[in-house]
Amino acid sequence: MTEPAARQLLDRPARRAAILRAAAVAFAEKGFAATSMEDVAAAAGITKLIIYRHFDSKQALYDAVLEQVADRLRDEFLSGLDTGRTASTAVHALLAVAREDPAAFTLLWRHASREPRFAEHARAIRARGVNVAARVLEPVAFRSPEVRAWAAEMIVSYLVESILQWLDAGDPSDDQTIADYLTRSLPAMVTAWSAPVRSG
Repeated sequence: MTEPAARQLLDRPARRAAILRAAAVAFAEKGFAATSMEDVAAAAGITKLIIYRHFDSKQALYDAVLEQVADRLRDEFLSGLDTGRTASTAVHALLAVAREDPAAFTLLWRHASREPRFAEHARAIRARGVNVAARVLEPVAFRSPEVRAWAAEMIVSYLVESILQWLDAGDPSDDQTIADYLTRSLPAMVTAWSAPVRSG
């Protein structure tokens, strides 16, 4: 009979990060309503009491998972902006955060919008990404404001869905290849959308 593993002592920020990671896995697997704090505690290898020392409620915990992903995306994007390659920076930021915590990334971009309590929060985070895309597109001449707004939405949808599909089916060793594909495709898409429409 094997002895149970000794509980690892972590400082407060590390414990909080571990709880968020375990919560993302549990919520992504079973959904908000079907996931209990006991489930999260079991996934994290701690007691429910420890979770409540960090988060007041299950809803606060779910919200914190979403915000953590959004904050990581912002930090990764900003840290790469000094390269001057905005498309590459956006792609690498999304892919890095997705690989860092696949369950949390999937929770934000695939599951949260279907949860009545969190759909608005997920939409607000998505809107931040769309606003970034819109700022990047400012120098591009589109035929109308409506097309410009559509293009910003489409860039976010394209990148997020591409990376979600890659998380499901792709080999991490090929991440750089996929990042290159996505980076090269974005300028081509924007060029096509901003080109004059031929009649007939």
